[in-house]
Amino acid sequence: DVEMFVVGYPMNMDNRPSEAAQYVDVFLKQLKKNFPQIPVVLEDERFTSVLAHRAMIDGGMKKQDRQKKESVDKISAAIILQSYLDRK
Repeated sequence: DVEMFVVGYPMNMDNRPSEAAQYVDVFLKQLKKNFPQIPVVLEDERFTSVLAHRAMIDGGMKKQDRQKKESVDKISAAIILQSYLDRK
C-alpha cells in the first residue's frame, strides 16, 4: 500500500520556488485530486542533478549514458527519496 508520495520540489537559492515549480504545482494538484487520501511530502530538489551526475561519474557510467536525461532523472529521484528517508 502507498503511504505517501515524496515529490521533488524545485527551489531557488533564496528558498523560494523556482520558475519550474509552476509545472510541479500542476502535477501536485492532479496528484491530490486523484489520490486525496494519500499525503504528499515535498522534498527540496536543489543540486540533485549535480549529485546525480557525480554519482554516475563515480559509478563509472559511460559519458553517452550520462547525457541521457532519463538516467539523470532516475538517479535524482533516488537521491530525493533517500534525502527524505535520511531525515526520518
